[in-house]
Amino acid sequence: MADIADIKTDLTRRMDGALESLRREFSGLRAGRASPALLEPVKVEAYGQYMPINQVATIAVPEARMITVQVWDRSMVNSVVAAIRDCGLGLNPQPDGQIVRVPLPILTEERRNELAKAAGKYAEAARVAVRGVRRDGMEQIKGLQKKHEISEDDERDWSDHVQKLTDGYIKRIDEALAEKEKDIRQV
Repeated sequence: MADIADIKTDLTRRMDGALESLRREFSGLRAGRASPALLEPVKVEAYGQYMPINQVATIAVPEARMITVQVWDRSMVNSVVAAIRDCGLGLNPQPDGQIVRVPLPILTEERRNELAKAAGKYAEAARVAVRGVRRDGMEQIKGLQKKHEISEDDERDWSDHVQKLTDGYIKRIDEALAEKEKDIRQV
C-alpha cells in the first residue's frame, strides 16, 4: 500500500505545480493596477547576457498606476528602458536619472477582453495539465491492479479518489480564473 500513498503524494505535488504555474501566469496579466510581478518576465541585456530585471534593479509601486525601477548601475538604464519597452506589455518607460518610471495606461474595454481571453487560455492549459496528471495516476493504479498488488475494489476506490482530487483542482482553477476575470473587469 506504500505505492498508493506515493502515487497520491506525487499526483498532489504535480497538480499543485499546475495551479502554481497558473498563478504565476496570472500575475503577469496586468489588470490595470501596478504590481512588481508585472515586470518579472522582463529580461535585461546586462554584462553580455540576459538577466531578469530584478537582478539589475529594485522594482517598487509608489502609486496605483505607476511602477518605478531603481537601476543599480547607471550604465544599465538604457538597457532597462529598452527591455521594458520591448517586452510586449505595451508599456512606455520614462528614464529619470537612475530611476525608470513606468506609468500604466488605463485599460480599454477591448484590451480587457483580450486579457480575459488570455486568462481563459492559461486556465485551460492548467486544466489540461491536471487532467494529464490524473491520466498518469489512473495508469499507475491500473498497473498495480494488473500486477495483482491491489484488488479490483481497491483500484475502483483509488480511481474514485484520484477523480475527486482532480475535480477539486479543476474547481480551484475555475475559481482562480473567475477571480482574475473579475479583477480584469473591475478596474
